[in-house]
Amino acid sequence: MTSELAGGQVVIELLYLIASVLFIFSLKWMSSPTSARHGIWAGEAGMLLAICGTLLHHGIVDYRLIAIGLVLGTIIGIPLGRVAMTAVPQRTALSHAFGALCVTLVGSAEFYLRSPDISRFMMAVLSLEVILGGLTVTGSLMAAGKLQEILPQRPLTYKGQNLVNFLLLAGALVIAVTLVLHPDSRSLFPFMILIALAFGVLLIIPIGGADMPTVISLLNGYAGLSAAAMGFVLGSKLLIIAGALDGSSGLILSIIMSKAMNRSFTNVLFGAFGQVQASAAAGEEARPVRSATPEEAAAVLSAASRVIVVPGYGMAVAQAQHKVRELYDGLTKRGVDVRFAIHPVAGRMPGHMNVLLAEADIPYDRLIEMDEINGDFPQTDVALVIGANDVTNPAARSDTSSPIYGMPILDVDKAHTVMVIKRSMNPGFAGIDNPLYYLDNTLMLFGDAKAFVGSIVRELGGGHS
Repeated sequence: MTSELAGGQVVIELLYLIASVLFIFSLKWMSSPTSARHGIWAGEAGMLLAICGTLLHHGIVDYRLIAIGLVLGTIIGIPLGRVAMTAVPQRTALSHAFGALCVTLVGSAEFYLRSPDISRFMMAVLSLEVILGGLTVTGSLMAAGKLQEILPQRPLTYKGQNLVNFLLLAGALVIAVTLVLHPDSRSLFPFMILIALAFGVLLIIPIGGADMPTVISLLNGYAGLSAAAMGFVLGSKLLIIAGALDGSSGLILSIIMSKAMNRSFTNVLFGAFGQVQASAAAGEEARPVRSATPEEAAAVLSAASRVIVVPGYGMAVAQAQHKVRELYDGLTKRGVDVRFAIHPVAGRMPGHMNVLLAEADIPYDRLIEMDEINGDFPQTDVALVIGANDVTNPAARSDTSSPIYGMPILDVDKAHTVMVIKRSMNPGFAGIDNPLYYLDNTLMLFGDAKAFVGSIVRELGGGHS
């Protein structure tokens, strides 16, 4: 019997090793659009092997409970996997919440099973696990609510908010230290979890919609770190590796995105970016703008040699990416050089625009990052902005009073002609008016992005009604 258990453990460890390698390759391959599909397949295969290895574990008492869990998870997971592309950011946030809830529940179970006979190191790791897990649960739910527009998208702030958040976090850490020194203080453990849950809510509500891509990646990092801590508690090398990969990649991505906005982590978390500048917006409403019809827009585009398309969340909302592909095909057939300028924080999650354009089979080499393409706008005949507001706002360069001052933007205003497809003159998700719309070289194309681009395609003779 002992040899059978030893052999079974070898099989489990081998499955975990292969799964770990697949997770590493998955992350590597997903760093490039050309290999992203391989990365997804590798990640799925790794997760399948990890689950199989866990099901072989000799410590499992009742497979019926596991079967019930698998069925319930499948029932919940299938609908969540079939959401529209516009809902992927909030679905991602929900995934973080589910994962963090699992970590918090497992950590709680381990505490009550082991205490008071638990080492100080293990208690410290377990406390880190449930604190990070708890704040990620509620923080992710708040982010999903904001993205789904169930909750107010603007920052909710009050006087002394940062002090309250600091005191809550400090309180959770004090309880954690107390539990490390006195593991028999079991009555304190629920309060540590409740404080972490409250902290997650208060951490996210003052953050505006413009920072949601960074928040999503940051929550991903928190979820990964809590999973890595759970790996130490359970003695699982696989969880440590997977959690460390998830946590480090999320935190690194958050740093990259913060730099892309020329802002620090503390400014993202505590700056309440995204408040509506009501007085400024109201003052701009009376300013005249120049608008154009689909026929006029088609004429301008057909006469151009170089066109740069700037996609934004408006394109995602209208599901216009396939019409954009038709526009790309129609202009390319006419000999127009068409490229796409991708801002790191365009949309509601990291890589949102890349995903949408890839779905429409836009060639990968046509998607150019901001730093590479910004110098080309002065030599560009037409910059076509489709539903992008804040990432094209010149106020970031010139208005020191603007909340986005210093944030790198796409220099679309330097193109010979700028055309902006937008439903109305309302400000973007950051609540900041955009001076771009009032420039002499800007034409406003008012309407639904999908319908308007479709009309342009028909005028060019390259689409179907």
